[in-house]
Amino acid sequence: MSDDQATSFWTPSISRAMGPVYLAIADALQADIRAGRLATGARLPPQRALAETLGIDFTTVTRAYAEARKRGLVEGRIGQGTYVSQGRTAPPQRQKPVPGGLVDMSMNLPPRFDDEALTARMWQGIGGLEISDGLDLLLRYQQPGGAARDREAGAEWLASRLPGIRPERILVCPGAQGALLAITRMLTAPGDTVCAETLTYPGFLSVAAHSRLTIAGVEIDDNGLIPEAFEQICVSRRPKALYCNPTINNPTTITLPLSRRKAILEIAARYDVDVIEDDAYGALPMQPVAPLAALAPERVYHIAGLAKCLSPALRIAYLAVPNLRAATRLAGIIRATSAMASPLSAAIASRWIEDGTAEAVLAAIRRETKARQAIAAELLPAADLLADPEGFHAWLRLPPVWSRGEFTARLRSAGIGVVASDAFALGPAPEAVRLGLGVAEDREHLRQSLGIVADLLSETPAASAIVI
Repeated sequence: MSDDQATSFWTPSISRAMGPVYLAIADALQADIRAGRLATGARLPPQRALAETLGIDFTTVTRAYAEARKRGLVEGRIGQGTYVSQGRTAPPQRQKPVPGGLVDMSMNLPPRFDDEALTARMWQGIGGLEISDGLDLLLRYQQPGGAARDREAGAEWLASRLPGIRPERILVCPGAQGALLAITRMLTAPGDTVCAETLTYPGFLSVAAHSRLTIAGVEIDDNGLIPEAFEQICVSRRPKALYCNPTINNPTTITLPLSRRKAILEIAARYDVDVIEDDAYGALPMQPVAPLAALAPERVYHIAGLAKCLSPALRIAYLAVPNLRAATRLAGIIRATSAMASPLSAAIASRWIEDGTAEAVLAAIRRETKARQAIAAELLPAADLLADPEGFHAWLRLPPVWSRGEFTARLRSAGIGVVASDAFALGPAPEAVRLGLGVAEDREHLRQSLGIVADLLSETPAASAIVI
């Protein structure tokens, strides 16, 4: 028997516990090539023959071979079959930061994790959409609130935080910002008053400004939004809605305790105020406090964006709404303002959720986040640092000798970007800045930059003056 004939009887060693069978076949093929068990140019078994050998559907083997082609492992020869590629190229290596380089910490991104296998798995899921969804994914419009499969994936993603949530109450939105725009358009009219924490997400401030809303700032303390302050505004100003970010708040990192959540919801019910819950960081805690939408689903519009817990590039957010009537109205607003969320992005998110990739990515983000928070806790003064070990930003209160403007400008001259409190403040801004710990390429890069921040904190403005 020739070598060519012998390799046509290659049989992969797979287990259905490894995930989708077609991916397991492609993984086994990749492993055998790297181990030298399959040589360059070797002929693979015909797809139908391999399907019969493994006792699986022919289409599963077709998907496996297509996946292997996407990875550059095999090539097809017309009329001859499928062969181990002779021109495989290694994936490009990410460029490492320049030694001594600094970082712009003004953006708040999930940290990059160093896991080549998981990175490959993410790209494999994207590539697999060609087989499972075909050209329709690229050349067809979809429903403004998301296709049924994507709503189901959203319900699956939210199930641990919102028990019993049904796909009919899920809308797929073009990012959290798109969800915020749709909700405010439905709940408010120009000139209405809405409430928000006195330190709040700038994206909501932008939406409110464009919608010509008046924002009433609700006082906060070290435990977050103060229920009594919220009630005072309800009595005096009759707001239409409360916007809040109760878990790992942006920028303060505070997580609102369960007792305050219940008190706020009781007040909202008493004064008939709808609640917009921005749960951007809600997937990060291993043992989260119950979301507002889990406590009062009939009143809360729950936004669960994927930017902070999975991928900013997808621009997908799942919006859980109180009832089907609200879902129908919001779908119409989404159609009017943005037509729909990107079907391709939604399909990628659904694929990752269905095959377990999303949970694996979330776990990797959590691990890297914990390590980066440990670096921040080591280098920055504990008395001035507000941080959650499960979040990837920090709120740094400045010592009396520094103003936020001068501190921010001094860091900028050193190549480090941070965000001064003015961007978040409704009313007088405290002397504080937000640090995004996820932007740095790696931990060493972050350590170098936080070292500069720590050094500056220990100095006075006069001692570090750069004007000549």
